Amino acid sequence: MSVVVVFEAYAGLARRVLAGPARLGRTRLVAVDGPSGAGKTVFAARLADALAGATPEATRPPVVHTDDLLDGWDDQLTFWERLEEQVLTPVRAERPGAYRRYSWVRRRFLPTPVPVPVAPVLIVEGVSAARTAAVASLTLAVFVTAPQPLRLDRAVALADLVVEGAPVLPHAAERYYCRRG
Repeated sequence: MSVVVVFEAYAGLARRVLAGPARLGRTRLVAVDGPSGAGKTVFAARLADALAGATPEATRPPVVHTDDLLDGWDDQLTFWERLEEQVLTPVRAERPGAYRRYSWVRRRFLPTPVPVPVAPVLIVEGVSAARTAAVASLTLAVFVTAPQPLRLDRAVALADLVVEGAPVLPHAAERYYCRRG
């Protein structure tokens, strides 16, 4: 199977989004989904920038990152309830939403809410952002992908130290770890 690569301008996609139906109240909901390290966050930011410049009266739309709604590493599924209750439901009713961002350092939600204004477009970015529960409200679902080795390289580039979790050499695991070259 061959893959056809087509380059398109973000400005054209911004016009497509703005021309699409608003299905979350008067807001057009865009979900940017895909696996970890694929480039979802960068894509969402570039689309938001393009939407800000799409019309003279346009402003940069809010971007909600699903990682900010996770309650730690063990919460890969239940964050959606927080997103729906705190952001999507109010915006659907044409009221501003707000959510508390999770601090991965403090391991708890921060006390100061992040406001989500009612806007012509709302972008939700993160793994499973385009889930079935969102389909009826979506104007556009985007799936960003990249080869697994590149996604791994991007994740590892953020680390100060990379440890081999399954070393093949014998060692005293309680005393030594194996650092990757």
